[in-house]
Amino acid sequence: MMRIYLASIGCRLNQSEMDGLARRLAGQGHQIVHSPVEAELAILNTCAVTREAERKSRQASRRFHRQNPGAPVVVTGCYATLSPAEVVALPGAIQVVSNADKKELPAILDLEQEFGRKTLWQLPGGRTRAFVQIQDGCDNHCSYCVTTIARGDAHSRPAAEIIEEIEALVAAKYQEVVLTGVHVGSYGREMNRGRPESCPTLHVLVQMILSETSIPRWRLSSLEPGDLEAGFFKLWENPRLCRQLHLPLQSGSATILRRMARRISPERYRNLATAALAAIPDLALTTDIIVGFPGESEEEFAASLNFVEQVDFARLHVFSFSPRPGTVAASMEGQIPRTVIRERSQRMRELGCQKQESFLRRFLGRRMAVLWESTAGPARDDGSTIWRGHTDNYIPVTAAAERPLRNTITPVLLAELRPGGIWGQIRSGS
Repeated sequence: MMRIYLASIGCRLNQSEMDGLARRLAGQGHQIVHSPVEAELAILNTCAVTREAERKSRQASRRFHRQNPGAPVVVTGCYATLSPAEVVALPGAIQVVSNADKKELPAILDLEQEFGRKTLWQLPGGRTRAFVQIQDGCDNHCSYCVTTIARGDAHSRPAAEIIEEIEALVAAKYQEVVLTGVHVGSYGREMNRGRPESCPTLHVLVQMILSETSIPRWRLSSLEPGDLEAGFFKLWENPRLCRQLHLPLQSGSATILRRMARRISPERYRNLATAALAAIPDLALTTDIIVGFPGESEEEFAASLNFVEQVDFARLHVFSFSPRPGTVAASMEGQIPRTVIRERSQRMRELGCQKQESFLRRFLGRRMAVLWESTAGPARDDGSTIWRGHTDNYIPVTAAAERPLRNTITPVLLAELRPGGIWGQIRSGS
């Protein structure tokens, strides 16, 4: 038995992989610890989507070694896959495991015990929200994206495995599940050439989860808008499907989208957004925007800014363009100076903050159900504790309660707008 520290940089898929690994290792009798200081071994799942993500990955590996020089660091994930020589040179990094071999980490590291492979679905002090990977890889070839290189072609998990995993999470008392992947909307599509019944379309998979599992609420992670038709939004007639949609746009400029090799136009995106907002009351529609793509003119940036202003987004994730080695965009002419990218990114983020505040204000005075996830510090002088959680449409809520709330869903009056979310009031006895 070993004390093992697991960490992840980047997307929800990376977190999903580490959560799954934690459950497998705990089922083998290993202890999952919450700090590298406590560990005999550290495993880091890295990201390479931007230069900043690579920097954070290197920084994390160095920090683990600095905090506990006696615990070797095993590095996996996208950065480890794309730049293994850089990773293995990091202090304390004893082994690099590629994405292709990541699922075999317990065997590779000789961590599987003689009593066989088991899974401990709920870890002591674990999460209230579980991430379930339904596919990996991507067949799109957006000109800026390194993920296809790092993750390979799209491939889907059999639906029966996904259903079985969700029901195991229900038995472990999870209240919410998030379906994750690199290209979730493509689920089952690579099986079109003689696709087996075990991998249906995403639409059918969602219907199966709704009918064959009892998870109280669940949500889809990022969906490519080009994968969806307006009829898809009827699925949200079932209240167990959380009212949050993340549809990456990347730019509101038609010419930039073409240079990005995106399979969407501003017009089609607007039509989908309008259909989604009309079909799903109180929907939180969020998106990604890349600023400073090669050749982005002032007019194209203004078009992107104007498009975002017109759509009822609840939140923006703004990324400064980062050239990724091996991608088409990295060698394009017209690379934008960093000073210009920073200034444009700031303007886009300011617009995003305005839209987020506008979205949150719509819910003040409403009573909504919140899944409580963690505390925000020790008990207060009056004996109450501040709890953090989210509504189904992912509004961050904090509230004071005199009883434990973790992993419960309770109605809350959304009373006051505060930095980062809304302060709620819990009715006595709720």
